[in-house]
Amino acid sequence: MTLTPDLAAARAAGTDWAALAAELDVHGCAVTAPLLTPAECRDLAALYERPELFRTTVDMARHRFGSGEYRYLTHDLPAPVAALRAALYPRLLPVARDWAARLGRPAPWPDSLAEWLERCHAAGQDRSAQILLRYTEGDWNALHRDVFGDLVFPLQVVIGLDEYGTDYTGGEFLMVEQRPRAQSRGTATALPRGHGLVFTTRDRPVRTKRGWSAGAMRHGVSTVRSGRRHALGIVFHDAA
Repeated sequence: MTLTPDLAAARAAGTDWAALAAELDVHGCAVTAPLLTPAECRDLAALYERPELFRTTVDMARHRFGSGEYRYLTHDLPAPVAALRAALYPRLLPVARDWAARLGRPAPWPDSLAEWLERCHAAGQDRSAQILLRYTEGDWNALHRDVFGDLVFPLQVVIGLDEYGTDYTGGEFLMVEQRPRAQSRGTATALPRGHGLVFTTRDRPVRTKRGWSAGAMRHGVSTVRSGRRHALGIVFHDAA
């Protein structure tokens, strides 16, 4: 694998982050410019067959999370995963701080990802939350939030590793916004291979007559109709 920190940073710079932030405000999710090449996507998907890289495997049906399987990587992250995480954190940090300001919440996230992770570990959140997911025909993911503890970064990224419509069908990324005194609103996104989908971890600022309020949101994956779907989940807080 050849994705160095400098190359990951250069690819992250290819996204119009101001436009992405505006789309996040409206929908709670937005697609980046390409972050991985097709070959890099194949290499990352192939890591699923190397159990020594993972701290645990989750059978989703067993836990009634849906159907399918995902694996949490250890802290000894593959170089491309570590490079992407480091490159994306400073790009998302201004959005996180802006959202916190609008909602009147603390913004505990330092400029450095390493310092933020040190705070997570000091608070007892010391398990890696980076995941590789694999779904096959009939698999799906129930709507949920990835909070993992008291310290939460409000945005995360999922990167599609297979070609939608060719390697698999169905399996769209779902977001559902719970609106007060109104019916919920859903958004479905087909993940382009190699692109990241930035999405809210738990809520986003919503303008109301009284100012800003937190719009609760959950995410999941629709049923895979055919083929096999791999994705890489990048989370900026660690798990308790």
